Amino acid sequence: MPMPQERTYTSEDYWNLPEGQRAELIDGKLYAMAPPNRIHQELVMEISATIHSHIKSKDGDCKVYPAPFAVNLNADDKIWVEPDISVICDQNKLSDQGCKGAPDWIIEIVSPSSTRMDYSVKLFKYRTAGVREYWIVNPMKKAVQTYIFEGEEDSNLFSFDDELPVYIFNGLTIRISDLL
Repeated sequence: MPMPQERTYTSEDYWNLPEGQRAELIDGKLYAMAPPNRIHQELVMEISATIHSHIKSKDGDCKVYPAPFAVNLNADDKIWVEPDISVICDQNKLSDQGCKGAPDWIIEIVSPSSTRMDYSVKLFKYRTAGVREYWIVNPMKKAVQTYIFEGEEDSNLFSFDDELPVYIFNGLTIRISDLL
Protein backbone atom coordinates (compact mmCIF):
# COMPACT_ATOMS: atom_id res chain seq x y z
CA MET A 1 0.00 0.00 0.00
CA PRO A 2 1.51 3.37 -0.95
CA MET A 3 2.38 5.87 1.74
CA PRO A 4 0.30 9.07 1.72
CA GLN A 5 2.04 11.84 -0.18
CA GLU A 6 2.61 15.17 1.53
CA ARG A 7 1.29 18.00 -0.62
CA THR A 8 3.79 20.26 -2.35
CA TYR A 9 2.64 23.87 -2.57
CA THR A 10 3.54 26.32 -5.32
CA SER A 11 3.48 30.03 -6.01
CA GLU A 12 -0.14 29.69 -7.11
CA ASP A 13 -1.10 28.39 -3.65
CA TYR A 14 0.87 31.17 -1.97
CA TRP A 15 -0.81 33.91 -4.01
CA ASN A 16 -4.27 32.39 -3.49
CA LEU A 17 -4.25 32.25 0.30
CA PRO A 18 -7.46 33.51 1.89
CA GLU A 19 -7.64 37.27 2.49
CA GLY A 20 -5.74 38.23 5.64
CA GLN A 21 -3.90 34.91 5.97
CA ARG A 22 -0.11 35.30 5.89
CA ALA A 23 2.27 32.45 5.21
CA GLU A 24 5.65 31.81 3.67
CA LEU A 25 6.38 29.18 1.03
CA ILE A 26 9.68 27.39 1.58
CA ASP A 27 10.64 24.36 -0.48
CA GLY A 28 7.04 23.61 -1.35
CA LYS A 29 5.73 23.87 2.24
CA LEU A 30 3.51 26.65 3.58
CA TYR A 31 4.40 28.05 7.01
CA ALA A 32 1.72 30.14 8.73
CA MET A 33 2.86 33.45 10.20
CA ALA A 34 1.62 34.62 13.59
CA PRO A 35 0.55 38.25 13.94
CA PRO A 36 3.42 40.44 15.19
CA ASN A 37 3.34 42.13 18.60
CA ARG A 38 3.75 45.86 19.31
CA ILE A 39 7.53 45.82 19.97
CA HIS A 40 8.07 43.81 16.79
CA GLN A 41 6.18 46.41 14.75
CA GLU A 42 7.92 49.31 16.48
CA LEU A 43 11.31 47.80 15.61
CA VAL A 44 10.29 47.22 11.99
CA MET A 45 9.09 50.83 11.72
CA GLU A 46 12.10 52.47 13.38
CA ILE A 47 14.79 50.35 11.69
CA SER A 48 13.14 50.79 8.28
CA ALA A 49 12.90 54.55 8.80
CA THR A 50 16.57 54.76 9.84
CA ILE A 51 17.70 52.84 6.76
CA HIS A 52 15.39 54.82 4.46
CA SER A 53 16.66 58.12 5.87
CA HIS A 54 20.29 57.07 5.32
CA ILE A 55 19.63 56.02 1.72
CA LYS A 56 17.83 59.31 0.95
CA SER A 57 20.61 61.38 2.56
CA LYS A 58 23.14 59.71 0.24
CA ASP A 59 20.90 59.93 -2.85
CA GLY A 60 21.06 56.14 -3.00
CA ASP A 61 19.10 53.90 -5.32
CA CYS A 62 18.29 51.16 -2.80
CA LYS A 63 14.71 50.66 -1.60
CA VAL A 64 13.50 49.58 1.86
CA TYR A 65 10.38 47.44 2.17
CA PRO A 66 8.86 46.41 5.51
CA ALA A 67 6.62 43.33 5.73
CA PRO A 68 4.30 42.35 4.35
CA PHE A 69 6.43 42.35 1.21
CA ALA A 70 6.80 39.21 -0.93
CA VAL A 71 10.29 38.03 -1.83
CA ASN A 72 10.61 35.24 -4.39
CA LEU A 73 14.00 34.37 -2.97
CA ASN A 74 15.40 32.20 -5.76
CA ALA A 75 13.10 33.58 -8.48
CA ASP A 76 11.54 30.11 -8.74
CA ASP A 77 8.23 28.50 -7.81
CA LYS A 78 9.24 27.10 -4.40
CA ILE A 79 10.29 29.95 -2.11
CA TRP A 80 8.27 33.05 -1.23
CA VAL A 81 9.23 34.68 2.07
CA GLU A 82 8.14 37.88 3.78
CA PRO A 83 11.16 39.25 5.65
CA ASP A 84 10.41 41.87 8.25
CA ILE A 85 12.66 44.31 6.36
CA SER A 86 14.07 43.89 2.85
CA VAL A 87 16.61 46.24 1.28
CA ILE A 88 16.91 45.91 -2.50
CA CYS A 89 19.54 47.80 -4.47
CA ASP A 90 18.95 46.22 -7.89
CA GLN A 91 15.74 47.85 -9.20
CA ASN A 92 15.49 45.12 -11.88
CA LYS A 93 14.51 42.66 -9.13
CA LEU A 94 11.38 44.65 -8.27
CA SER A 95 7.98 43.80 -9.73
CA ASP A 96 4.37 44.48 -8.81
CA GLN A 97 4.42 41.23 -6.81
CA GLY A 98 7.52 42.17 -4.79
CA CYS A 99 11.13 41.11 -5.26
CA LYS A 100 12.31 38.40 -7.64
CA GLY A 101 15.66 37.22 -6.34
CA ALA A 102 17.68 37.86 -3.20
CA PRO A 103 17.50 41.28 -1.51
CA ASP A 104 20.86 42.79 -0.59
CA TRP A 105 20.00 43.01 3.11
CA ILE A 106 17.34 41.22 5.13
CA ILE A 107 16.38 41.89 8.74
CA GLU A 108 14.16 39.53 10.71
CA ILE A 109 12.69 40.48 14.09
CA VAL A 110 12.46 37.28 16.14
CA SER A 111 9.25 36.30 17.85
CA PRO A 112 8.74 33.18 19.99
CA SER A 113 7.04 31.45 17.06
CA SER A 114 9.73 32.34 14.48
CA THR A 115 12.96 31.55 16.36
CA ARG A 116 13.77 28.24 14.64
CA MET A 117 12.91 29.60 11.19
CA ASP A 118 14.94 32.81 11.58
CA TYR A 119 18.06 31.23 13.09
CA SER A 120 18.27 28.10 10.96
CA VAL A 121 15.99 27.64 7.94
CA LYS A 122 16.03 31.26 6.77
CA LEU A 123 19.71 31.71 7.64
CA PHE A 124 20.57 28.87 5.26
CA LYS A 125 18.12 29.98 2.55
CA TYR A 126 19.24 33.62 2.64
CA ARG A 127 22.92 32.69 2.54
CA THR A 128 22.58 30.30 -0.40
CA ALA A 129 20.25 32.63 -2.36
CA GLY A 130 22.81 35.46 -2.42
CA VAL A 131 21.63 37.84 0.33
CA ARG A 132 24.66 39.99 1.15
CA GLU A 133 23.80 40.87 4.77
CA TYR A 134 21.35 39.32 7.25
CA TRP A 135 20.41 40.57 10.72
CA ILE A 136 18.38 38.70 13.30
CA VAL A 137 17.03 41.16 15.87
CA ASN A 138 15.94 39.40 19.07
CA PRO A 139 13.88 41.69 21.34
CA MET A 140 13.51 38.94 23.98
CA LYS A 141 17.30 38.76 24.46
CA LYS A 142 17.99 42.38 23.41
CA ALA A 143 20.56 41.02 20.98
CA VAL A 144 21.29 41.23 17.25
CA GLN A 145 23.10 38.51 15.31
CA THR A 146 24.60 39.85 12.08
CA TYR A 147 25.82 37.84 9.13
CA ILE A 148 27.89 39.02 6.17
CA PHE A 149 27.71 36.52 3.32
CA GLU A 150 29.92 38.37 0.86
CA GLY A 151 33.72 38.21 0.56
CA GLU A 152 35.15 37.27 3.94
CA GLU A 153 32.01 35.85 5.52
CA ASP A 154 31.52 37.08 9.06
CA SER A 155 29.09 36.73 11.94
CA ASN A 156 28.84 38.89 15.06
CA LEU A 157 26.60 39.11 18.11
CA PHE A 158 25.71 42.57 19.42
CA SER A 159 23.55 43.93 22.23
CA PHE A 160 20.84 46.54 21.62
CA ASP A 161 23.23 49.11 23.21
CA ASP A 162 26.04 48.46 20.70
CA GLU A 163 26.55 50.45 17.50
CA LEU A 164 25.93 47.94 14.72
CA PRO A 165 27.90 48.64 11.55
CA VAL A 166 25.97 48.11 8.33
CA TYR A 167 28.14 46.24 5.86
CA ILE A 168 26.32 47.21 2.66
CA PHE A 169 26.19 50.93 3.59
CA ASN A 170 29.60 52.21 4.58
CA GLY A 171 29.25 54.77 7.35
CA LEU A 172 25.82 53.69 8.64
CA THR A 173 25.59 52.35 12.17
CA ILE A 174 22.41 51.55 14.06
CA ARG A 175 21.98 51.39 17.85
CA ILE A 176 18.72 49.52 18.45
CA SER A 177 18.32 50.93 22.00
CA ASP A 178 18.18 54.46 20.49
CA LEU A 179 15.16 53.45 18.42
CA LEU A 180 12.93 52.24 21.24
